[in-house]
Amino acid sequence: MSRVRQPPLVTGISPNEGTSWTKVTIRGENLGTGPADLVGLSICGHNCLLTAEWMSASKIVCRVGPAKDDKGEIIVTTKSGGHGTSTVSFKLLKAEKIGILDQSAVWVDEMNYYDMRTDRYKGISPLSLRPSNPLGIDFDKGKVPLKDLEALFPGVSGEFTSENFSATWYLIENHSVTSFDQLRMAASNLKKQATKKNEGSLAYVKGGLSTFFEAQDALAGLTELGSLDAAIHQRLESDGTERVEGSMTQRLENVLNRASDTADTLFQEVLGRKDKADSTRNALNVLQRFKFLFNLPLNIERNIQKGDYDVVINDYEKAKSLFSNTEVSVFKKVYAEVETRIGALRSLLLDKLLETPSTLHDQKRYIRYLSDLHASGDPAWQCISAQHKWILGLMQNCKEEFINYQRVGLGAIALDLEGDPRPSAFSRIRDTAPLSKGGILHTPRHSTWHYETPQQVQFVEKLSDVVIGQLPNFWKLWISYVNGSLFSETGEKSGQVEKSKKNARQRQNDFKKMIEEVTHRLVKLVRGALLPSTLTELELRLYGGWENKTELTGPWLTQVIHTVRVIFEALVALEIPNDLLQVIQDLLLELRHHCLLVTLHHTADDVKRVAEKEDWVVDNEGITSLPAQFEQCMVQMLQSLKEPMETKPGEVNILQLDQDQASELCVDIIKVREQVEKLWKDINKVFINCLEQLSTKTDRDIDTSHMSVDLASPNLFSGIQEDFCPTLEQRLLIILSNCQYLEKHTFLNLAEHFEKHGFTGTEKITRVTVHAVKELDESLFDAYIERKSDPIVGSLEPGIYAGHFDWRDCSTPTGVRNYLKEALVNIITVHAEVFTVSKDLVPRVLTRIIEGVAEEMSRLMQCVSSFSKNGAIQARLEIDSLRDAVASYLSSESHASFKQALEVLPQLHNGADKKLLEELLNKFKSSMQLQLTCFQPSNVQPVKR
Repeated sequence: MSRVRQPPLVTGISPNEGTSWTKVTIRGENLGTGPADLVGLSICGHNCLLTAEWMSASKIVCRVGPAKDDKGEIIVTTKSGGHGTSTVSFKLLKAEKIGILDQSAVWVDEMNYYDMRTDRYKGISPLSLRPSNPLGIDFDKGKVPLKDLEALFPGVSGEFTSENFSATWYLIENHSVTSFDQLRMAASNLKKQATKKNEGSLAYVKGGLSTFFEAQDALAGLTELGSLDAAIHQRLESDGTERVEGSMTQRLENVLNRASDTADTLFQEVLGRKDKADSTRNALNVLQRFKFLFNLPLNIERNIQKGDYDVVINDYEKAKSLFSNTEVSVFKKVYAEVETRIGALRSLLLDKLLETPSTLHDQKRYIRYLSDLHASGDPAWQCISAQHKWILGLMQNCKEEFINYQRVGLGAIALDLEGDPRPSAFSRIRDTAPLSKGGILHTPRHSTWHYETPQQVQFVEKLSDVVIGQLPNFWKLWISYVNGSLFSETGEKSGQVEKSKKNARQRQNDFKKMIEEVTHRLVKLVRGALLPSTLTELELRLYGGWENKTELTGPWLTQVIHTVRVIFEALVALEIPNDLLQVIQDLLLELRHHCLLVTLHHTADDVKRVAEKEDWVVDNEGITSLPAQFEQCMVQMLQSLKEPMETKPGEVNILQLDQDQASELCVDIIKVREQVEKLWKDINKVFINCLEQLSTKTDRDIDTSHMSVDLASPNLFSGIQEDFCPTLEQRLLIILSNCQYLEKHTFLNLAEHFEKHGFTGTEKITRVTVHAVKELDESLFDAYIERKSDPIVGSLEPGIYAGHFDWRDCSTPTGVRNYLKEALVNIITVHAEVFTVSKDLVPRVLTRIIEGVAEEMSRLMQCVSSFSKNGAIQARLEIDSLRDAVASYLSSESHASFKQALEVLPQLHNGADKKLLEELLNKFKSSMQLQLTCFQPSNVQPVKR
């Protein structure tokens, strides 16, 4: 049971353009099972079935007719598959008009056969030699499937015009159910046809017997005529007539002789011209029939100059199939010239293939040409090796050019590697979104920015352009070599694809070494420019040589990390194995570590400069810009480290590695963490030291041209101008206020920022820093209290005993004495000074000062041996007045001191004494009401600016 075949599909036509009656070869699929199965063929709408010659199920030869359409499809119709389709088209060219005297190149397609009538070989169309039914009996085709026949008889055909004709195939296909009698009749018909062919010469002779007899009679007559002529001459001689000059016979003989000579002369000339014409005609026929071969060397040269290598290859394949084994000497000579030209073409194509730079498309094209020309060796691998050497040379030359430019003092380099118009790697990333609040790349770059970029950064950018521009094509060329896609259809048929795949499997390790060499060269060149300490002395001589000793800052290192990541991502996208790219991952890890350490070092320097810029401008919260600048500096550091510390796919988080993971990496993570922790501590220590130095500066060390004070209520203290020179006490207060703000706000904010940016394990550093700030705060506070409290406390004893005052012998009290009022005024002065800087410091400062005053009053009272009644009233009045005036700032120590002082005094039992004490106390409060207001709890809120 036969299965339904697929419709015909035309996939190729050669040539694909030409004039009418051009001979074309049609290739495709399901083009019929035989000549009888082909029922339709049209090209550009013209029916070409009459000239069609079915060769196989994938090949048909025909001539193009005079179609109306200039361009159209090739449609094949078969009985088994029906109406077909086409994926190609044929372009019909208009024939040039040729004059009667113009030369015309015409291809004569002939097939030799022997004509027994003329005893010569003649050329006729192969279609006329095809017998329609050689056996002379009816067909019964379609009983046996064609696929089964192809499986049973591989390599042969049932078509009797084919060189691989199989009689068994023909009988099974066309006469599988024919009876034995009919087959015996067919055998008889074949014998008769063979007998007719063998008897052809004999029949020709029999048919011309009459002509032979006539020729024989004519020859006999000529013999008799010759005998008669001799008898006449003999008779005339005997009579003497022969001697008569001018006799009729003599004259006749002479005329006949001259006529014979003239005829011979004319005949020889005609025969000569005929021989020359035959020779010329034979030569022209040879040239006409084999002009393809004779013109081929010149055509090869012309097509090579035009770059039509496909035409050269097709012509060479045709000549090779026709004349490679010829025995004709002239053909051998011409074919040898063809081989010479093809050898030169192979050398030319190989030179073009190995020429750099070249595109991947050109490389594949030249490899295909060389494979079709059967070039020796392995052109594809030669191209891969040449590209590998060229890429390595480009990378090394890139470094050498930068170093040479650096040595001659040029500030920037703008290399143009082979005219590559593709934008550089930096141009692809320089428009990155700016960092917020002090980001590193937030400043708009002007037109000369490229020339301010460090040369190491420019070098890495250009190196990135080389790798990203060349390595992908190099990898794709290898993939095409592995899967055999470099070869044409001819190469596939000749087994070159399988040979290429076999070679690729054998050279897989060699190519892996090539990729490793490229990636290692890239990494070492980058190390030589940025991490020279990681290379050996030999490697430094090869890949180093940079004279710039200035270390790159964190932002530039971040830029380099970004560029190396772009390279890595581009290579990962090519599906290059990860083990070949591990060296780039190791480089990225070390660059990230280096960037982290460099950024911390530079941050310490920035913190020093921040402290140097202290302008002592106090805001309404009692702090200067120093804490905010310190916090901003640290935040900028974290923001600049955001990209280097970010973990990309395939990378490791260096901030959260355990010991097991760290042991597998190329760097000592524990050591790096210790360095990072030490640098962070150093940054905080630098800042604290700066605070301490600022607090101890002398007046002449301070630049007062830019200093000012911003008060919550400027009208309260008209004596303090906007521009002022801070005293030592004011600087101590300002630093104390800043220390409190740092402790309560800044370090807590920084801890949140560290956690937000992925920095873990900073709690210990924060605790140590806060403790150091507290120690500095205590030290500065003690220094301020010492400067303010000692004068007040020291003035009490002289004031009490001024005027030889004696507690045992004193007059009736009339009020609080001046020494106590002076002490209160001094305390009020301190209050004003502290309040001017920071309202929050007032309770802390006044409490400590009052503790000292209370302690001194208690000591002085305890030193008195006895009190008179007036002395007791006077002492109690002054102690109560002082205690009540500063009641808002009394601590437990102050309460205890005042209590001890009162306990030493005699008790007042008389009501008059108590009344006097109360009256004097009220009088004091009334007279000092304005001054004592500052000791009351303030309800005034600071003015927010």
